[in-house]
Amino acid sequence: MVSTVELLLAATPLVLAGVLLVGLLWPATRAMPVAYVVAVLVGWAVWDMPGAYLFAASTKGVLTAIQILWIVFGALLLLYTLMQAGAFDRINRGFATISDDRRVQIILLGFFLAAFIEGAAGFGTPAAVVAPLLLALGFPALAAVIAGLIGHVLAVTYGAVGTPIIIGIENPLGSTETTSTAITDAGFTVQEYSLEVAIWAATYHTLVGFVMPLFAVGMVVYFFGDTDERSLEPAWEVAPLCLFSGIAFVVPYWLSAQISAEFPSLMGAMVGGAIVVGALKAGYFVPDEEWDFPDREEWPAHWVGTIEPGEASAPGTGSSTGDATVADGGVGTSDISLLRAWTPYILLVVLLVVTRVVEPLPTVLQRFGTEWGDILGTGISGGVDWLYVPGFWLVLCALVAIPLYRMTGNQVKAAWTETLQKLISPLIALVFVIAMVQVMLQSGAHAAGTDSMIFVLAEATANVAGPAYPFIAALIGALGAAMAGSNTVSNITFGGFQFEAASQLGLPTQLIVGAQAVGGAIGNLVAIHNVVAALATVGLVGEEGRVMRLNLIPLIYYALGVGIVVTVFSYVLFPGFF
Repeated sequence: MVSTVELLLAATPLVLAGVLLVGLLWPATRAMPVAYVVAVLVGWAVWDMPGAYLFAASTKGVLTAIQILWIVFGALLLLYTLMQAGAFDRINRGFATISDDRRVQIILLGFFLAAFIEGAAGFGTPAAVVAPLLLALGFPALAAVIAGLIGHVLAVTYGAVGTPIIIGIENPLGSTETTSTAITDAGFTVQEYSLEVAIWAATYHTLVGFVMPLFAVGMVVYFFGDTDERSLEPAWEVAPLCLFSGIAFVVPYWLSAQISAEFPSLMGAMVGGAIVVGALKAGYFVPDEEWDFPDREEWPAHWVGTIEPGEASAPGTGSSTGDATVADGGVGTSDISLLRAWTPYILLVVLLVVTRVVEPLPTVLQRFGTEWGDILGTGISGGVDWLYVPGFWLVLCALVAIPLYRMTGNQVKAAWTETLQKLISPLIALVFVIAMVQVMLQSGAHAAGTDSMIFVLAEATANVAGPAYPFIAALIGALGAAMAGSNTVSNITFGGFQFEAASQLGLPTQLIVGAQAVGGAIGNLVAIHNVVAALATVGLVGEEGRVMRLNLIPLIYYALGVGIVVTVFSYVLFPGFF
């Protein structure tokens, strides 16, 4: 039994990170190194962790961060390669030219395209890419940011080809003896258990999130429609299209979650988007009258920043959404067919499916990794799966795109430069936040009978929340993502915490950890890092507070909806699950 002082000290690294990130608005590159140092001091002075264990836990954190960054590097490289080649512009035009109705454009770009980019790249990329595309079509900058942030929520749980589940849930639970033993005793491998978590998360998203296209449209038409009389009537007019789009997304999304955490967002966006586009082209669900924003001169000043609507483009392209020709040679967007533009991502999905389900490929690929076992005799180990994780296949698809689009040396260089520049901040933040969490997770590993900081915090939270815990589980995940700006980091920080809390209360751990994975997605709506990045791309820096206040509306809906579903599942429908 720990004392109150020890409990408060165990919470200090997390509380300090929250104060620095949210209260003082420090960037994660400054806040997380400080929080890590505090975690080390608490581990050494209060939990009596020897230096070898502090080093081993920190090293494991660094190796995990490298694996995440390998995935992020590949995801960003593929995205920026397509941008430089003009293929991404062609994909955008394929959506944008279907309808001039702003509500339809919100569904196609703000929902389907944003979800696809989240599934392919993650880490705050969707809103930062989609917002300027919507701005280029004539959206007010603030409306473009709101639509982009709301539209990709369902995809965040599986962003960057499953990173939040594979790295955020599977790795931490497998690296801690108490959780890995409990999972094994229940008849699962850690990998099988993390897939169960992914399935439950997809189930929550399906039941609660299929209305998000309607939510995104409703937010835009209500807050950016007639400036004299706000109304949701324009949203109700396209409610059938919105609900059809939500269902078209969540069905392949949920089904693909049964196979792997890498596919739901990609398959939901690609299959669902194709179904909706086909229906619109066939004349189904087409609005009777086109809806548009008020005349430009009627817009309030805070709707627009330094970039005038109609003048923006996707970051890294150097072109607008029109029939641009890429600079320095190469292939112009008008010369790329839609199928050719999508080819690298189609190839990626095929490669991931083959390397996950065709034996013995998964086993063979996992042998090509870097492993440091039993670091300094502590029993703690870590490594990087260079070929098995999606990073390798993302880079391969980016390399295939070079001859496919006949890219010039300057275009290739620009794509690599942009990618490497984007990695600097995540590198610093991820290394320290994951090292901090590993120190907290491993703080009881050095002495039998010593509970880790995470276990102590989970036990205390479970005691306070009691039977209401299922209702707040997603909110805990949302808090983590709001602080760190990443669902992956939220899962790494609180995944083990949620597992232990569920175990203490006798609740189904799969359901509670699944709620954590969904909560991490919800928190991205108000994550200051994502909001700032999106606002910067449309020239509207300084309106962070306004965006976060508006996004509290869908956040509250989602948190309440998931809380109710998790509570009913935990106590009524599936109380006997592990």
